[in-house]
Amino acid sequence: MPSPHDPVREVAQAQGGVISRIQLYAVGVTRAEVRANVRAGRWRRVGSQSVSMTTGSLTRTQQLWAAVFEAGPRAFLDGAAALEVAGLQRYQTDRIRVSVPRGARVRRARGLDIRQTRRWHADDVVGSGLPRARPEVAAVRAALWAQSDRQAALVLTMAVQQEIASVEAIALELLRILRDKRRILVQQVVLDLMGGVRSLGELDFARECRRRGIPEPTRQVVRRGRHGRYYLDVYWDEWGVVVEIDGIHHSWAEQIVGDALRHNHVTLGHDIVLRLPLLGLRVAADEFFEQICEALRSRGWA
Repeated sequence: MPSPHDPVREVAQAQGGVISRIQLYAVGVTRAEVRANVRAGRWRRVGSQSVSMTTGSLTRTQQLWAAVFEAGPRAFLDGAAALEVAGLQRYQTDRIRVSVPRGARVRRARGLDIRQTRRWHADDVVGSGLPRARPEVAAVRAALWAQSDRQAALVLTMAVQQEIASVEAIALELLRILRDKRRILVQQVVLDLMGGVRSLGELDFARECRRRGIPEPTRQVVRRGRHGRYYLDVYWDEWGVVVEIDGIHHSWAEQIVGDALRHNHVTLGHDIVLRLPLLGLRVAADEFFEQICEALRSRGWA
């Protein structure tokens, strides 16, 4: 015999075991029945707007569904939370970001960051499943909302490396951002990720050398090894110090072996080889240039 709770379980099952109060009332469950099931320990209240069909600790999926229900009917996961649902691994923030359109009621809830956004648009939301921003939209916003420049660069890089969003899609989405304090940094990181800014990284490096009083090195020095000709990004031949400026492509599998052979060949020739990721030039320049100065001093500079 069918149970009156079958429609409830069917809806909740598709949502990780969580159902909103609006959905409960829509299938004929009354407020009194909700209270009775919660008191009996069959269901569990989650915030003020949803109920879990299980009574143990909430899974991450349940937390994310409940976050959207808590924020209102047009709410969706945004930023890092949306990337997490899309499959991003090893990156998680303490608070779940949920966006609502301007003018919507904003509820305060523990562990949630519910905010109105002027950038809210229905086309930004994935059309099925857990309401969330499209990956490229989420990646840009996660970077703009990150707690630091370092974190902003990290989330963009991870989203591209893990193939959550293509760098081309992220770049197109970034064109929509006209004003933001971090817009220029995000643009630079996206250019780095596109792999077409080798010369840009070297020009930035030369500019930093001049600003810090470091002799400007020779760029794109040709060397020959057992496997043919290769280039050193920057080289101080007087002191035998090399800096290789690594874009995102240097972390890809097809580059690793060639990079290692080249690095080893230069080292066997008694030059010092330092590696500087382009992301490091953006977010940790001081630390890397301290190492460069240390290498130059060890060879007699200054």
